[in-house]
Amino acid sequence: MYPIQRISHSEFAPIRGLNYHVRRWGHPAAGKTPLVLLHGWMDVAASFQFVVDALAGQHFIIAPDWRGFGLTRSGGADAFWFPDYLADLDALLDHYAPGQGVDLVGHSMGGNVAMIYAGVRPERVRRLVNLEGFGMPATRPEHAPGRYAQWMDEVRRLRGGALHLKTYDSREAVARRLMKTNARLGADKAHWLAGHWAAELTPGQWSILGEAAHKVTSAQLYRVDEVLAIFRNIKAPTLMVEAEDDSMAHWWKGKFTHAEHRERMNSVANLEIVQVPDCGHMLHHDQPQAVAALIEGFL
Repeated sequence: MYPIQRISHSEFAPIRGLNYHVRRWGHPAAGKTPLVLLHGWMDVAASFQFVVDALAGQHFIIAPDWRGFGLTRSGGADAFWFPDYLADLDALLDHYAPGQGVDLVGHSMGGNVAMIYAGVRPERVRRLVNLEGFGMPATRPEHAPGRYAQWMDEVRRLRGGALHLKTYDSREAVARRLMKTNARLGADKAHWLAGHWAAELTPGQWSILGEAAHKVTSAQLYRVDEVLAIFRNIKAPTLMVEAEDDSMAHWWKGKFTHAEHRERMNSVANLEIVQVPDCGHMLHHDQPQAVAALIEGFL
């Protein structure tokens, strides 16, 4: 089992009608900028433990489980909407850092939330770090009819039980699943993560702590012109951290390329891009020391 170095405090906060689960490391103090960590799709706040352990300094860190992930329940939603993440983050900052700027770090989906939030609320973000948050392929207006139909069809399938998430018979089986997804993940980290990524909700049945509704395709189109306008409004110095492995080629198979991503990032005024060697998309698991050093060096 991975031996954690810094123990997190687990707590719940009332956020927009939900009981939001938040992990907190350290304590607030005068002159200390809160460090906010945002996890990705089908992940949990505890996923940042390895990076937190690798940080050299003492920080006040908060990391929420997004709605419908980890220990934050959605209240029975049958679909999730990107703007809700922005409003949830806004309310979380009002709760934990009222009237303060924060240092914002997001991985994957969390990186996309962080980028959009920093452009919509530029006064709330002091420093911005995006870990492998690449955005989505461009869409066109004529895609809208098919997208709405797809969304309604998938909601129907969800209600019929067709989109349920797989369960596992033991914590060890969950750990093996994590290592299958990420071949670089060691057994000690996988076994520790398994206890936070899943739970034994019924005897002998471990369930992933992520609601099946997250598998439903969004009805909203990804409008690049809107995204670029938001990126141009980012005021915070921004660090884009990419893994050596090109995960975009694996996911999108030419529908959205790394070159297109870099072109979009040119809209961010004060931008630095770095690449971390010997890691994949889960770079905060593969190279936590390198990621921690980059974050602290940038802050």
